[in-house]
Amino acid sequence: MSDITVRRVNHGWFVRPAEETGTGRPRVEPTLGYLVDHPEGHLLIDTGMGSHPDVDAHYRPHRIPLSAALVEAGSSRSEIRYVVNCHLHFDHCGGNPELAPVPVFTQRTELHTARTVTDHTLPELIENGRYEELDGEAEILPGVLVVPTPGHTAGHQSVVVATGDGTVIVAGQSHDHATAFTGDVLGARAGVGTVPPWLGRLLDLDPRRIVFAHDNAVWEP
Repeated sequence: MSDITVRRVNHGWFVRPAEETGTGRPRVEPTLGYLVDHPEGHLLIDTGMGSHPDVDAHYRPHRIPLSAALVEAGSSRSEIRYVVNCHLHFDHCGGNPELAPVPVFTQRTELHTARTVTDHTLPELIENGRYEELDGEAEILPGVLVVPTPGHTAGHQSVVVATGDGTVIVAGQSHDHATAFTGDVLGARAGVGTVPPWLGRLLDLDPRRIVFAHDNAVWEP
């Protein structure tokens, strides 16, 4: 659809400690959201990092306030009509309370986990949200399709957006970075290794580019 665009939203960065990177060294990662400018209103995919003393001590985040991040992306809090969280960890739903009562699209299993598993998220980030619970794929707006991409969490989801410049997939944290996605694509072609069962579904949607929550790099076919 020629009148739909996708723009990056910079929510800041954090330091992933060495024990979580698989490399033995800490890694600084961006925290990115994506703004979908749609005829039916602005849709925000991921809302930034929540705050808690233990979280801050562990990840040393540098947060960009939601209002400032949206202004830089060409929007404002009052213009956001819909929210999608790829999953409900603290670094993806931190701005949800500021946007209430805007509807938040999430997989039912992800919301259940966030509400029942003690260390899944910061409870205050999800307590009073207006959730639209999904069970699998759903077209939430014309040209905007949510596709489950479990792995990082059981309820992780990606967002497929039909723009005038081709299909953009916001893959969130389906992979930590574009290089890991490339590895799975090549592995699937070569029949090597174990790849996510939903990878073929994303590729069948003919993406022009795929973007991620913690990597500035963009995957292109």
